[in-house]
Amino acid sequence: PALPHFSDFTEMMRALGYPRLISMENFHTPNFMLVSEVLLWLVKRYEPQSDIPGDVETEQDRVFFIKAVAQFMATKAHIKLNTKKLYQADGHAVKELLKVTSVLYGAMNTQGGERAHLPEEDSTKFKFDLGSKIADLKAARQLASEITSKGAVLYDLLGKEVELREARTESLGRPLEINEAEKVMKIAINSVLEEVQKTKDMLNNVALDEANLEAKIEKRKLELERSQKRLQTLQSVRPAFMDEYEKIEEQLQKQYSTYLEKFRNLTYMEQLLDDHRRTEQEMFE
Repeated sequence: PALPHFSDFTEMMRALGYPRLISMENFHTPNFMLVSEVLLWLVKRYEPQSDIPGDVETEQDRVFFIKAVAQFMATKAHIKLNTKKLYQADGHAVKELLKVTSVLYGAMNTQGGERAHLPEEDSTKFKFDLGSKIADLKAARQLASEITSKGAVLYDLLGKEVELREARTESLGRPLEINEAEKVMKIAINSVLEEVQKTKDMLNNVALDEANLEAKIEKRKLELERSQKRLQTLQSVRPAFMDEYEKIEEQLQKQYSTYLEKFRNLTYMEQLLDDHRRTEQEMFE
């Protein structure tokens, strides 16, 4: 198929920083490996954190890969791709790839026209990471949501300020009783001491568990050393039947060679016999 927009596609890919050179010859015949590589590269340029698998060895993997990329572009970039044309992996696929590269290329040019001032030899070094902008947008949306929810909570708390102010004023105006204060302080101290004791008990348990684990590790190391020594001993000992096994194996090899020779001779003789019979049949006819 004709590729009227192929030069635009290659120029955009070069400007976006694609590391390989793409020629029209690559798409004269279906080239799914190149199409999948370009698609995965464009997805990573759009969102580096994407987790689309790049396995395209089997037909099922290729169908799953094309559908995943198309769904990603539809949801993230609002770009509708024709999956059938992408799967063809020829000139028709270039038109679909051009949809994605055009968006990235246009976004790159909105960054203040920086690429226009770059020298020709440095144009391939220009990098535009749209994924970082999307991450900033997501963070801004989350922050706006948090501000809204915090504002609602603050509004509810301010609505209760009238009641709370009266309770606070009443508490501040109440005379301080030493006995009551001492009782509350003792309760608080006892609570803190209990927490401290619990923490100490947990630390002691951790130390005991650590000692048990170290003992188990040491035991496993000794077992491993004994197993390795036994393995070395077994590897160094030659089995008693090994000599007889090697002798029989050598005899079997000779018998097999003889069998092959006789089988080839038999096949050849059968072929000659068939030819002779065919010749006699032709003579009688």
